[in-house]
Amino acid sequence: MTATLLLARHGQTVWHAENRYAGTSDVPLTETGHAQARALGRWAAAHPVDAVWTSPLSRAVVTAEPACRALGLTPGREPDLRECDFGVMEGRTLAQFAQTDPDAAAAFRADPVAHPFPGAEDPAAAAGRGAAALRRIAAAHDGERVLVVAHNTLLRLVLCRLLSIPLGEYRRVFPRLWNAAVTELRVDGDAVGLISLNVPCDGGTA
Repeated sequence: MTATLLLARHGQTVWHAENRYAGTSDVPLTETGHAQARALGRWAAAHPVDAVWTSPLSRAVVTAEPACRALGLTPGREPDLRECDFGVMEGRTLAQFAQTDPDAAAAFRADPVAHPFPGAEDPAAAAGRGAAALRRIAAAHDGERVLVVAHNTLLRLVLCRLLSIPLGEYRRVFPRLWNAAVTELRVDGDAVGLISLNVPCDGGTA
């Protein structure tokens, strides 16, 4: 079984424009985010893509819509590709959290997996569900190229899990996945290889 997964973070949202954690909150795209989605659609139209899958959160679904229209495809929705739940950080910035609980913020910065935000989903569990979802998608699309639209923190955790990188290093190794940029993985049985990271579509790096 060999498949190519083209991972894309959704377009910019109102909260992300302000550097707030969105997590499982259903936050709409900004005008910039819609432009990034259209850019991803143009990229998909110019590259071989056989299928599209998204997170169930609306910011991912809406980001994938231009690509689906261009390709004439109906996207699949995978619940396990949803963003991590950030607990008390939903709608807040890390700077705000540091003002109210500097010790917890410092512990998170030092190791975000060992010291997640209060009330947040276990990052290791999120990495496990996301990695399993990508493996299921790859198995269902043997020999195909699949666009997968999901989320910044989940995808960084999943990249670490699939590439055998310590999960606690995800913020250092993958500081940011750009909105609507494409990261390519090759899945060959149990082996996963990183082909490219954060390749921008026009207008897709904000």
